[in-house]
Parts: sequence; structure tokens; C-alpha cells
Amino acid sequence: MTPPAQHDGIEFARDYHKKVKFAAHLGIEQVALEPGVARMACALKPHMTNSWGIAHGGVIMTLLDVTLCMAARTLHPHSAGIMTIELSTAFIDGGKGTLQSEARVLRNGRSLIFVDGEVRNEDGTLVAKAQGTVRARQAEKGAE
Repeated sequence: MTPPAQHDGIEFARDYHKKVKFAAHLGIEQVALEPGVARMACALKPHMTNSWGIAHGGVIMTLLDVTLCMAARTLHPHSAGIMTIELSTAFIDGGKGTLQSEARVLRNGRSLIFVDGEVRNEDGTLVAKAQGTVRARQAEKGAE
């Protein structure tokens, strides 16, 4: 049985994702959420590619950013949201088709959370890896 705090975090993350309009614009979808883990997907469209016809780096970084924050969000259901402080990305191969991302919380603090993640093509080819630090923004008192 899932403890209530974890369940609250998953529901919070699911609902919060609907507020991220840029992620919706790119078509980033939730695949699976667990406490401290997020899996997302993004089907590439022609306008999301670079001159070589592969995923534009900005799309890959956005997918990583959203996925890393989503993983952290599952552990902070009472926050006002999660914001990226630092994101380091290594591009390894070209992104094609539907990109699959996964992120994991490495260390969860009261406000700073260390996360890592990766993006893969549908065939499992590693496209990019990222490490980041995100911050849980505290909800304002009386705002609930």
C-alpha cells in the first residue's frame, strides 16, 4: 500500500503538469510517475527538428528539464512548485521519433533536490543525459 504522502505527491505532480503550458505545446506527456521517479515522452514533429532532421537540442533539454522537475515534484506535494536552479546536459546521439525520458531523484532535501535523467529514442538509443539541481518553492502560508 502506498503511504498517503507519496500518493499526494504523485497526484500533485500529475495535476501540476497540466499547468506547464510549454510542455503541453511540445506534446510532452506523462508515461509513469513513482515517488522520486518520472517517465515522460515527446513525439517529435517536423517543426521540432534541426537542419539535420533530428530533435532540436532545445526540445531535448526541455524534455529533460520537465522530467527532472516532475521526479522532484512527486516528493514535494506541499510546495508551490519546482524550479530548475542548474541543468547540465550531454548530447550523445540524435533524437528521432518519440523521445522517452526518465529522471530520478538522487538526493532529496527540504528545498534543494539533486536529480539526474536521460532521453532515449524508441529503440533504446541514448540521446542525452542530464544532471540538475532543482528547488522546491515553499507554498505561502495561508495559501492553501
